Amino acid sequence: MIDPPHPFDSLVPEVIIEAVESVGLPCNGRLLALGSYENRVYQVGLEEVDPVVVKFYRPGRWSVAAILEEHAFSAELRAAEVPVVAPLQLADRGGEGTTLHEIAGFRFAVFPRRGGHWPELATRDDRQWLGRFLGRLHAVGSRRPFVHRHRLDPHRMGRGSTAWLLQEGWIPEYLEPRYQQVVEEVLERVDDAFRAVGEVRSLRIHGDFHRNNLLWTDAGPHFVDLDDCLNGPAVQDLWMLLAGGREEQSEQLRDLLDGYRDFAFLDHRELGLVEALRSLRMIHYTAWLAQRWTDPAFPLAFPWFGEARYWERHVGELEEQLLAMDQPPLSLGYD
Repeated sequence: MIDPPHPFDSLVPEVIIEAVESVGLPCNGRLLALGSYENRVYQVGLEEVDPVVVKFYRPGRWSVAAILEEHAFSAELRAAEVPVVAPLQLADRGGEGTTLHEIAGFRFAVFPRRGGHWPELATRDDRQWLGRFLGRLHAVGSRRPFVHRHRLDPHRMGRGSTAWLLQEGWIPEYLEPRYQQVVEEVLERVDDAFRAVGEVRSLRIHGDFHRNNLLWTDAGPHFVDLDDCLNGPAVQDLWMLLAGGREEQSEQLRDLLDGYRDFAFLDHRELGLVEALRSLRMIHYTAWLAQRWTDPAFPLAFPWFGEARYWERHVGELEEQLLAMDQPPLSLGYD
């Protein structure tokens, strides 16, 4: 059986070059695919000037209004001197300056190329620096909500993802009863955590603020993509920076917040959501991989996904999350 073509199959080099030249940039034909699965991102060489980075959005994922809201947020951050790589405003074939363009059924944006390396966050100074960076981002994000983008929805991420996986038959039959039992227990604990914390402030957040989405230079951190930005609690952007055991995570969190509080306020009740949010991400991530499996890039990048041992490990990790959610919130050592 031959798999049906995927929309990105038609994004061939000729289309990429035509896209860049359609916004007035003279392309020298040098293309380099960059690491991206949800979208397609390329470094494109230009005549006599530095290369640019071109992002082609996954067809059907975002509305034009939602993409433009992402671009507007990046421009607002840049105006506030928060180091974000924002899309360039370029004249398309219609002669109007805009950040979002279209060619051959693909929406795309052009960004300046920015280098850097992934942060290790091994020192207190680095963590405080990143905390200040994130505090500045959230200070801007708290000014107004998104209108056209998602909000962080525990039901969609948890029960919605689980129902889809079961309906589509992704869970191995011999594991399905155990999976259903543990995921229901996890989601009950998630509901309990959100009820215990109560209503918390929702603001515009990055949404996927982990170390692989940050670049670090001598001038400090910056990020290059707001593709997953949404309305949600501030702690969603904090917990993803934490690693190691509870004591290590508590120390890292204290350092981050020492910098964060220079620019933004965190309601400490939100710390009671850390493990619940981690659980939701684990469940949602598996559904995301499954929903994208018809994209040829995914089986190549994640060949282990779908094997029985992957699901055995996933169920085991969810069982570990039950224990983690029984623990008290991470300690800051002060009120």
